[in-house]
Amino acid sequence: MNSVKLHEMKKVEIIVRGEDLEFVLDLLEKAGVSGYTIFHNLSGKGSHGFHEGHLLFNEEDTLVMVVSVMPDKIVEAVLEGITPFLNKHSGVVFVSSVMVSRLAKFGKTEVSAGGGS
Repeated sequence: MNSVKLHEMKKVEIIVRGEDLEFVLDLLEKAGVSGYTIFHNLSGKGSHGFHEGHLLFNEEDTLVMVVSVMPDKIVEAVLEGITPFLNKHSGVVFVSSVMVSRLAKFGKTEVSAGGGS
């Protein structure tokens, strides 16, 4: 049985107010991110206190999280674009290392055996 070849990528999780979602999505598109997942109506506690998810009729006052997996080079562009924004707005970014099996799903082509990462 063949073992699955894994490739290292970065997972970027961005949490912002719903009213700032379009800025984040535009930034990701311009940076060349191939896809993302959006989680709406987050609840939690942070430096600004407790945030209640699922407010009736007001998606802009809730918190949203955008999760994406990307290569290091794109992470740098995303962080360059989001840092000035977060200096003036509420939000947080988490970056962690992950392993993916289908590299082509993230805008990269599979590398042949012995050809690098």
